[in-house]
Amino acid sequence: MTDIHQIAAALEAQDYKQAAQLIKQLQQESPENPWVQYYIGRYYELTNNLEKAEKTYKQILRDITNPKIASVARQGIQRIETIQQNLREQAIATAKNDPSSQEPGLLILEAVSPEDKPAAIQIISRVFQTDVYTTRMQIQSRGWRLYKTGPIAELRVYGQELLNAGISVFWATLADIQQIQIFRVQYFQSVSSPAVVCKDNLDRLGSIEFSWSEVTQQVEGLLPMFMEMMDYSPSRRNDEFRHKEITHDYAQMCDLHIPSRNCILRICDQSYDFQKGFDFTKIPEAIPASSNPKDKKYRRRNSPQIPQTTTRINWNHLLEMLDEQLDITVWSEFTPFAETVLDYTQMLSKIDSHVEVDRKSETPWDPAFQLYSGLAFLRSQGNS
Repeated sequence: MTDIHQIAAALEAQDYKQAAQLIKQLQQESPENPWVQYYIGRYYELTNNLEKAEKTYKQILRDITNPKIASVARQGIQRIETIQQNLREQAIATAKNDPSSQEPGLLILEAVSPEDKPAAIQIISRVFQTDVYTTRMQIQSRGWRLYKTGPIAELRVYGQELLNAGISVFWATLADIQQIQIFRVQYFQSVSSPAVVCKDNLDRLGSIEFSWSEVTQQVEGLLPMFMEMMDYSPSRRNDEFRHKEITHDYAQMCDLHIPSRNCILRICDQSYDFQKGFDFTKIPEAIPASSNPKDKKYRRRNSPQIPQTTTRINWNHLLEMLDEQLDITVWSEFTPFAETVLDYTQMLSKIDSHVEVDRKSETPWDPAFQLYSGLAFLRSQGNS
């Protein structure tokens, strides 16, 4: 009859073939023996199948009450975490030998569903050596989160480890984003054979002809527009007045991505000239009523946040035209992403926003939109 001491001896002697046979025999002879699961985990650990080993040890902690087995299982988990940390540090050190490895980069954590959140918290906490509470606060169920910045070599190592563990992340360098050409659309000359008049990064005016099939995705967002007001509070010393900045309106943004030309056509309702080019008022006004919240037109035309000024009505006509011409992915979760990056003021100051909005002072919201759209552009190309 197989004895657990035989299995331990085989593993100690690195005779893993013999150990596997003995474990299998013990499973058949004594399926209730609580040490079977431990030695399965130990076998996986010693044969460098760390993911399965960790899963087995954690299963022991959930299912087996024997304190001695639980103790050695915890020790096994600690050994695996140490091994993984050493491997991570070695991979980062190796990657830094690449001259381009020190490029500033960003690691983006994608939304995590509520049912996947507990497991994701454990994995992310282990990889980044953070406490569970902090990690829980940083995981979003909607939109992307800028999770970490630093040299791209380091972020690639972290990112690949998270991907291997089933966590959706991607990464990019600021240089990659800056290399995307941005053309600020002034107006559409034609829609049937699409052509736009636009400005390049040097403010030179020109025109671009393209086909609708070249547009692979669309990015939308609202940029707050601020105004200053005097804020009075009698509770302050000497009944002081203070300047207070409030949001009084929003600039609407819509980017059309054309990866075959490495460019983005950026449309902004504040700078688009509706008096020139294609007349969007010729597009039929009526839109069928819909109770489906996934209907893009229904959401746009019934948004309570946006007053229906003449510019807004024209803008809605423009979006309706795009809806008719394009059947593509629309990225529209800019605001939750922006809220995770606005504090990175030094990084955002290095990003040219390519946003034409009349402002009295700069705001991090503008480069945040450029960052969001650029990341969506790179992600669709698999540039992680």
